[in-house]
Amino acid sequence: MQARRLSRIELIDAARGAALVAMAIYHFTWDLGFFGYIEPTIPVTGGWRIFARCIASSFLFLVGVSLFLAHGHGIRWRSFGKRLAMIAGAALAITVVTYYATPDAFIFFGILHHIALASILGLAVMRLPVFALVILAGAVIAASRFIQASLLDQPLFWWTGLSRNVPPSNDYIPIFPWFGMVLLGIAAAKWAASTGILARLASVRPHTLPLLAAAGRHSLLFYLLHQPVLIALLWTFAQVLPPATPDRTAIFLDACTERCSASREERFCRTYCACVVDAAAADDRVEALFSPRPDAATQEWLEEVVFRCSLENNGRDGEISPSAAGRGL
Repeated sequence: MQARRLSRIELIDAARGAALVAMAIYHFTWDLGFFGYIEPTIPVTGGWRIFARCIASSFLFLVGVSLFLAHGHGIRWRSFGKRLAMIAGAALAITVVTYYATPDAFIFFGILHHIALASILGLAVMRLPVFALVILAGAVIAASRFIQASLLDQPLFWWTGLSRNVPPSNDYIPIFPWFGMVLLGIAAAKWAASTGILARLASVRPHTLPLLAAAGRHSLLFYLLHQPVLIALLWTFAQVLPPATPDRTAIFLDACTERCSASREERFCRTYCACVVDAAAADDRVEALFSPRPDAATQEWLEEVVFRCSLENNGRDGEISPSAAGRGL
């Protein structure tokens, strides 16, 4: 009876709804970059990158809280199986759709994939005491910085977050370190239940936040529909007021310099990247710099240009890889 009474807390629904709205705001910004209304690097750098991580952290924390509310006093296998099937099915659908829509950055383990697996793992540790859950969460969060093995670089283990060669993806939420937030959510809910905080929260009715609470109660539906709606609206808007044609050369120079500067001096990187652009323009192959999957001839040409520009700018053979000059960075 207690599990049933605490399984639906409107304040938590509202908090989940607020996280969904924040996610929609971030995705709208990402869509603006995708359509060319803003620089495509804006949503994935600086404050926007921090904003995205805060959204994912809060959403997964609430997943842990909800998991305890639903099953902390006894696992309800039927409802759990139904919910898991819905989330896993939606995750699979997203993988298939994005594989055809954006094959160079399709979603192979996004937040829905994570929630599906985290739900199973969460049940496995639900009975641990609060302090053990917190310690385990810390270990999961820290693991990606300390665990390295060549075996984990295989595609089979990309979902873990312990691989070093993961391909680009529009939504990548691996188990390490993100499952740590789910564990913290379980621990927080378990502590709140033992102290009576959950019972007090259950008595609060936030009548001023009905829309947020409604969105929180139907989070999966909101998640699946908000992006198609936003993309459809932006596509319609683009037919009336199309975005200005971006200067791809300038975008390349900025991205190339940023990536190169991670290991070399900025002065060298600017000269080196300009050399690559000049060589591409001279050969009338600027588009090759943005090719996601260059053929053998293009790859050979890129390697020759990178080698030549590295030497001309006092680089050393092998220090800058051809991939730093291709695939649009």
